[in-house]
Amino acid sequence: MAQTAHAGGGTAPHDDPRGGAGENQLRRGLRARHLNMIAIGGAIGTGLFVASGESISTAGPGGALLAYAAIGFMVYLLMQSLGEMSTWLPVAGSFETYGTRFVSPSFGFATGWNYWYNWAITVAAELVAASLVMKYWLPDVPAWIWSAIFLTILFLLNAASVGTFGESEFWFASIKVVTVIVFLIVGLAMILGIMGGQSPGFSNWTVQEAPFVGGWQGVLAIFMIAGFSFQGTEMIGVAAGEATDPEKSIPRAIKAVFYRIMLFYIGAIAIVGFLITYTDSRLLGADIDNISVSPFTLIFERAGVAGAASLMNAVILTSILSAGNSGMYVSTRMLYGMGRSGKAPRIFGRTTRRGVPMYALLATTLIGGFCFIASLIGDGGAYLWLVNASGLAGFITWMGVAWSHYRFRKAFVAQGRSLDELPFKARWFPLGPLMALGMCALVVAGQNYQAFVGEVDVQGLFASYLGLPLFLLLWGGHKLVTKAPTVDLATADLSRTDVAEDVAYDLIP
Repeated sequence: MAQTAHAGGGTAPHDDPRGGAGENQLRRGLRARHLNMIAIGGAIGTGLFVASGESISTAGPGGALLAYAAIGFMVYLLMQSLGEMSTWLPVAGSFETYGTRFVSPSFGFATGWNYWYNWAITVAAELVAASLVMKYWLPDVPAWIWSAIFLTILFLLNAASVGTFGESEFWFASIKVVTVIVFLIVGLAMILGIMGGQSPGFSNWTVQEAPFVGGWQGVLAIFMIAGFSFQGTEMIGVAAGEATDPEKSIPRAIKAVFYRIMLFYIGAIAIVGFLITYTDSRLLGADIDNISVSPFTLIFERAGVAGAASLMNAVILTSILSAGNSGMYVSTRMLYGMGRSGKAPRIFGRTTRRGVPMYALLATTLIGGFCFIASLIGDGGAYLWLVNASGLAGFITWMGVAWSHYRFRKAFVAQGRSLDELPFKARWFPLGPLMALGMCALVVAGQNYQAFVGEVDVQGLFASYLGLPLFLLLWGGHKLVTKAPTVDLATADLSRTDVAEDVAYDLIP
């Protein structure tokens, strides 16, 4: 039977005996296993399968491990902050809602549009990537045909129901997870000399400048790559708005996701570092156009896995579709949340009987399609600028999460609330969110520090940092028009009414 959440966290019967959502409500159809895979799948992609080789080539195996471990710790702190807020207020507006309630309406406005833009553009980027991957098997088929097919598939998966999206993402992500687990097992067997001939031992960790190459500059350069690789873990905050029993499923997912992601990334990079020397030129040539030199492909081939390149190409295609699927979902829900709060046209806050925000989905799909078309026109320069701005938008979202959480907890205490009321308490407050905020700022500021060295590269600066002035423009423009003040922590809105108003429970098996 369908139920609707009370503001106090309980449930009350819903009018529709068939489990349908009420008017313009989402449905809580995402189970704990869906949440786990959405967060894990969001962080495992081409950053691990392809870019990990370049990371090791740039900073050496030790430098790459240090960079990924540091960024992984930063993500852990962010997930703690997000977990505390999203269990208290699990709504689709997520970052926009938290920014509005605990920082200022203008900050929430900028955060919401920044996040929607981030993933709407990413959908277009994934369409381009998917068409390139298909060239491996069918080089004569025009790229736009594949992109049109994949865009249609992603739209249909998101248009059916939240349960259909969750199930598709579960299986997309499962393929990636199984691939990494098999890679870890095969790689460990090769290091021990069980497979692939004689074990290399620690020889690749001691050659030339290894294990650390390029000193701190090398590690800093990998910070950026690692940060982009981990983007997507925050999707669980948006998915919380449609999670069944969020007070239990979200903390469970938050705790499990960090350790699994760290195991996969740290384990995979360590294995590549043991088995392939950082001086191997093939590590710099791996991309979706040349998957044959992905470190995963090279190691599977050395282990005697038949058709390793074709296998990894299929896995990477699945990974790309998973990223596009999740991107379509979170950008649609963010637009829906803004439509409900009045920060976007109200039409985007409407849903179908199955709880799908169809107008928001159509708008996101059209933006993805238009941006893909832009990539085909001329030299694609305008599209590349959009993608660069989108990449920075993810770090801006993370900074917003940390700052919103800091003010959320301060407001909670200022209003005399007991921390025992929180379903999930973030560790190491206030150090945790402040440290995450500082580390994100370091990544944002240093993502293209080379542009400042010697003769200033003006075009490179604009391309790298375009997302920052766009965010500030949204923030300042809204504040200029609305004159909205900064939220007073003593009167900040800590109520949980949005949980009841925006979402109906979907408890049908």
